[in-house]
Amino acid sequence: MRKAKIYYKGEEAGELTQHDDGSFSFSYGDLWLADQDKPSISLTLPKTVKEHHSYHLFPSFFNMLPEGSNKNAVCTMRHLDENDYFSLLISTAGYDTIGAVTVVKNQESL
Repeated sequence: MRKAKIYYKGEEAGELTQHDDGSFSFSYGDLWLADQDKPSISLTLPKTVKEHHSYHLFPSFFNMLPEGSNKNAVCTMRHLDENDYFSLLISTAGYDTIGAVTVVKNQESL
């Protein structure tokens, strides 16, 4: 199991998990849920106590991945499998994103 913290405009909003079977889940943090002024991080991941599940990386995160020659360069430099979307996401979406969402590897899941 691998986990990443999801930040929205620099504030921790929730956690993305890739389970051992390859599926994904996303859940909002308690503090994020408790604040009525905090938005959903994506229209496809509505703000709810219920955990979101998917057999594939959620579209809102998949769309953050590099493509084409940029993807090839990152995978080569970081020795990543091009189909390991979770590793690719945490390698690139922690600092260089368009939009308010960033992704940082959860050090507890090492």
